[in-house]
Amino acid sequence: MTPSTEAAKEKPSLALAIATALGVGYAPKAPGTFGSLVGVVTAILTSLFFLRPHSIRDLLSQQRLTEATLVDNHFLVPGADIHNAALIVPVTSAILLVLFLSFVGVWSAGKTATFAGIEDPPFVVIDEVAGQHITLILPLIPVALPNLLAHMDFSTYAVFSALSLLNWKYLLAGFLLFRLFDIWKPFPIRNLEKLRGGWGIMADDWLAGLYAAILLKVALHFSLL
Repeated sequence: MTPSTEAAKEKPSLALAIATALGVGYAPKAPGTFGSLVGVVTAILTSLFFLRPHSIRDLLSQQRLTEATLVDNHFLVPGADIHNAALIVPVTSAILLVLFLSFVGVWSAGKTATFAGIEDPPFVVIDEVAGQHITLILPLIPVALPNLLAHMDFSTYAVFSALSLLNWKYLLAGFLLFRLFDIWKPFPIRNLEKLRGGWGIMADDWLAGLYAAILLKVALHFSLL
């Protein structure tokens, strides 16, 4: 579909860049899948940026935190080598990123849809990026925060506020579960698509992310990952 001449003059370049995840949404096949992969990659980059592995080793060397404690509090997948851990994510920072992606997503998706003249353009993938983050972050919050407050002193809590460890199994399971619910769209996900503007584009992926997060939490609880 070709936008009107007037709309073309007011092309929302910033909104398009955000909504398409810097052009990823223009992938000729499976743009939603690529959008979800962007969500996984940004979660990885965020974790590496905010907290580096040497922080864990420093605390262990000071005997302020043991590997067993991390496992008990669901920070470390049982059997994983803490010194070779793939990813350490400060959940509070990740939550802020999810909120940012969600609200900016509503704005950019709405602007892009208006410009394209399509209710839910296939090249808009910021909804998948946000939904994938929800899937990866929510399972870590209920256990991490209370256990940190109950079992660690404030200085340790300040370092590991809402800490969680992600490995490739966790990331793969989260990716597959989110894609399942995003494609399947069980009730009431499809109903959310009827919301107006960017809200309808984003909200169904938020709920798909929530459903996937619930199953991912169950998998963590029973040490299946």
